Amino acid sequence: MKKLIKILPIALVCVLVFTAFTTLESKAVKCLIQMTNYSGEGAYVVVSLLNPEGEYEETLYVQGKDSEWYSEIPEWWKFYGKHRPNIDAISGATISGGERTVTVLQIPEDKVDQGYSIRFETSVEDQEYYTNDLEFALTIENLKSKQEGKGWIRYVRMLPQ
Repeated sequence: MKKLIKILPIALVCVLVFTAFTTLESKAVKCLIQMTNYSGEGAYVVVSLLNPEGEYEETLYVQGKDSEWYSEIPEWWKFYGKHRPNIDAISGATISGGERTVTVLQIPEDKVDQGYSIRFETSVEDQEYYTNDLEFALTIENLKSKQEGKGWIRYVRMLPQ
């Protein structure tokens, strides 16, 4: 019995340590965003993970690092503005008409083929805001395909790493 009392706390600590440091696996997917030809300021692009109910779960990427304009992306701002989590996927300046950018998205593997989707929102100063410039189901097939945008985005091509 005394051995059990000595071993039990050690075993419990070991279990807690191993489970506390278990990381969720993510899949690196290269994402090429090609913008339509337009004149005016550069576009802010927000890439979000939506749960099966269509609600924001995570911000995967933000193109445009001037945070004073984030509120100009109203649907995403309702999610991000309330919680203000640190976003480590913010990259450089906005992207202008006709330009393209390539980034790597970290996609949680446990969300693939589970009813989740990826949404691309775009906003250009003094011009249109597209809530669903591009939205597609998060499936293995879609993570290696080209998707057409409906607003400032001409297309997005996903390439698994």
